[in-house]
Amino acid sequence: MATLPLYLLLTSIFLLSLFPTRFSKVPCHADESSALMEFKKSFKIDKTDCVCIHPKVHSWSQDGSGDCCSWEGVKCDEVTSRVIALDLSSSCLSGIMSPNSTLFRLVHMESLNLAFNSFNFSTIPYAFSNLSRLRYLNLSDSGFSGEIPHVFSQLSELISLDLSYNLELRLPNMGDFIHNLTRLKELDLLDVNLSSPIPPMLANFSSLTSLQLACCELNGDFPVSIFQLPNLEVLSVDGNSDLSMFFPKSHWGSPMLKKLDLSGVNLSSHTPPMLANLSSLTWLGLSSCGLNGDFPVSIFQLPNLEVLLIDGNSNLSVFFPKSHWGSPLKFLELSWTNILGEIPTSIGNLSLLNELSALDCYISGSLPSSIGQIPVSFANLTQLSGLCLFHNNLSGDTLEWVVNMTKLTSLDISGNRLSSGFPSSFENLKQLRGLGLSLNDWHGNILSILCNLKDLESLYLDSLNLNGALDANDLFKFKSLEELYLVNSNISFAKTFINATSSKLTRLYLVSCNLTEFSQFIGYLSELVDLDLSHNKIRGTIPRWMWNNSRKSLRSIDLSDNLLTSFENNQTDLLLPNLRYLNISSNLLETILPIPPPLVTLYDISNNVLFGEVSTSICEVRYLIMLDLFNNTLNGTIPPCLGSIGPLEFLNLARNKFDGIIPRVYPNGCSLRMIDLSENQLRGIVPRSLANCGMLEFLNLGDNQINDTFPFWLSELASLKVIALQSNMFRGPIEDSLSQPNFISLQIMDLCHAMKVIVNQNRLAYLSIDLLADVTLVQFVRSRTYAMTLTNKGTKREYSKIPDVFVGIDLSKNKFEGFIPELIGDLKSLRMLNLSNNCLNGTIPPSLANLTIIESLDLSWNNLVGEIPQQFASLTFLSDFDVSHNHLSGPIPHGTQFDTFKRSSFAKNDGLCGSPLPNKCTNGDNVPPPSSFKRIVLGGAGGGFLVGIVLENLIVDKKSRWFLHYSKKMVEGWKR
Repeated sequence: MATLPLYLLLTSIFLLSLFPTRFSKVPCHADESSALMEFKKSFKIDKTDCVCIHPKVHSWSQDGSGDCCSWEGVKCDEVTSRVIALDLSSSCLSGIMSPNSTLFRLVHMESLNLAFNSFNFSTIPYAFSNLSRLRYLNLSDSGFSGEIPHVFSQLSELISLDLSYNLELRLPNMGDFIHNLTRLKELDLLDVNLSSPIPPMLANFSSLTSLQLACCELNGDFPVSIFQLPNLEVLSVDGNSDLSMFFPKSHWGSPMLKKLDLSGVNLSSHTPPMLANLSSLTWLGLSSCGLNGDFPVSIFQLPNLEVLLIDGNSNLSVFFPKSHWGSPLKFLELSWTNILGEIPTSIGNLSLLNELSALDCYISGSLPSSIGQIPVSFANLTQLSGLCLFHNNLSGDTLEWVVNMTKLTSLDISGNRLSSGFPSSFENLKQLRGLGLSLNDWHGNILSILCNLKDLESLYLDSLNLNGALDANDLFKFKSLEELYLVNSNISFAKTFINATSSKLTRLYLVSCNLTEFSQFIGYLSELVDLDLSHNKIRGTIPRWMWNNSRKSLRSIDLSDNLLTSFENNQTDLLLPNLRYLNISSNLLETILPIPPPLVTLYDISNNVLFGEVSTSICEVRYLIMLDLFNNTLNGTIPPCLGSIGPLEFLNLARNKFDGIIPRVYPNGCSLRMIDLSENQLRGIVPRSLANCGMLEFLNLGDNQINDTFPFWLSELASLKVIALQSNMFRGPIEDSLSQPNFISLQIMDLCHAMKVIVNQNRLAYLSIDLLADVTLVQFVRSRTYAMTLTNKGTKREYSKIPDVFVGIDLSKNKFEGFIPELIGDLKSLRMLNLSNNCLNGTIPPSLANLTIIESLDLSWNNLVGEIPQQFASLTFLSDFDVSHNHLSGPIPHGTQFDTFKRSSFAKNDGLCGSPLPNKCTNGDNVPPPSSFKRIVLGGAGGGFLVGIVLENLIVDKKSRWFLHYSKKMVEGWKR
């Protein structure tokens, strides 16, 4: 037998010692096995968490025995058997991440993935710096909070860092954080609060392939040089509305760029045609970023483009390619843009298109069939799973073009002029889950055809004029139906007994349907979450059987705008333990105040006939954000504890019969943004503790019996937009008030910002408050506009909305003394000034003639002396003028508007003379008007004094600041 040479034998032994076989593999090190087991024991496994998929640590040995390198999620080095990678993503871990966690003993780790767990708002431990060999770190959506520790900058080996979807994380200085991380290829900080500009040094990170900084509250200018990064494949900065961006003028963009998402960024420019040169793009997001002009057709020809988002650019005009599209589009979002010209038949060539949304696009033009009709070529889009053509001008008398789209799961063609009957072939859409047919002119028996769509989950049938009785049995043929919206549909339910306990309905909206009673089937629903029966004609009592089976599931109830008079057996306690939103406003309820269930956040029972006192038990509803008791007959004192409900933002007790003093308990951190206590019988002073409500925007104490000096300490509240104090007993000399020390801190721009209008703006905005609450499975936003009652042009008038351009002053019906300040003439955008029913003396300042667009001036019922300034004759917009019941003398100006005023405008001034009074002036009454005046008409100004106002040329000194603050006292009342 041949023998192996000695040198070859020794070489083989040496090589085998360097490369152990699987038979001689070293097991996991005991210290690391122990560290992993301790880490596992420090958390509980929560399989109910929405991010939980599979608890990988369940497979680990309970006593730590065995080879940890074989455990699920653990990877070891093949030579040293040291743990080098740990992937516990979506592993159902729940608990606090301790700074002393044994995880940080695994110092050989190069890759760590803890994404999609729940670390219960732990701060990120500084001990991460122990893992100095880390190259890949993923903590995405893992429930961390607080500041990201600066020690992360010591992890200089990092190639990939993902801290996204940790909504409570903050990074105050991104530049210091990244300056050592020069090897980064992937950086994802989506939803981390940066609140800073993007550091320009990122443009030096030449290895970067993915930069994702979406929804980070970035501000400032985006560094243009980042576009030139040579290896960049993903750039996402969407959702940063304070970030401004300018496109490079010449070459830009990596030739490898695959995803570019700038949605929500402030571009305010034309779409650069050079985007069509980015041939590798698969995703282009330009939603709601202020694009204008024409969208380049050439972008539709990008050879790899699959996702195109240009929705929300209302000044952007879109022309479709007439023939070749070129892009293999799968998702096309065009909503809220202007689609011009024809929809070409070539759209049918998008054979891969999966989602098409063109909501509110003003689609018009000559289409292949006829003007305004849906092109027949739509029928070729057989891969579509989602199609939204809501609110356009589409018409037609056939739906046959839809029935070939057998993969559709969502179809919304609401708000058009479609008028066909329903083809029986519609039942071919077996995959349909969501269907919107509202606001069209359908005819035929819709439900009999739709009931064959067994998997339908959402159905919108608003404003279809479904005359006659709608048998509830037909609804429950939809075994999977979860959401039903029947709004303004003139229906009535047949009175047939139906057992609906097997129904999956979670959201039921029967709004403005002319219902006169509660439908019996509602009481059988066992999974109901949202119930809205508002704006009907339901009368009588509110029955308790309505939530017999859904008592624990209900989150939202709206019974507003009906004719309800009471609760069954006068039982006002609603045993609905999980209810978040309750609206029973605008009914005829004559009862004591029902205390809402303990978890309610938004409670509106305004415009009823509630009586009696408000029990202090209302304060046990500790999650209240909105409490609206407006326009009832409630009496007694206001419970002091209301001011201490921590989250309360909106408090409306106006137009009741409350007496006593205003509660003085408003602790530090008070969240109140709106307080309306007007039209009651409240006495005493304005509580100084209101100064703790730093977010207060609207304060209305008008029409009470408050006896106080003007609360100048409110000037500390920088967010305050509206103060209403009229018809009280405020007193004291005006001039002395100018020396109030707190006034120095008044922020003029913060206060007048809500009272200006941008010239040429398209829409008039109104002062409002948005209330955000978790009501159902998603966050619920309820917007309320401020309102006021204003004495203008001699008439007390309610304004259901206050335009954010409103400028007016109403200090009437108090006991203010002193002179009218000259500086009022510097408020040149005033449209209304009412100082009537006070104790003012001195003369009328000639400077008021500078108010060239004023429409109403009321100085009546004071102690004014001297003459009416002759310059007033130049006020050509003045339509109402009243100086009656003073001690004025001299000639009345004449010409222009003054020739139209009645005698009553000047009554009870014994020294006045001239027309329209009967007594002539001794020197004649032909006093000429001023020789010249300047008429100011602002762009966008319309009829009435509520439109087109701009504060201008204000003198920023102590007096003008005081009076601008003082001018906010102009509103009262509340109305939704």
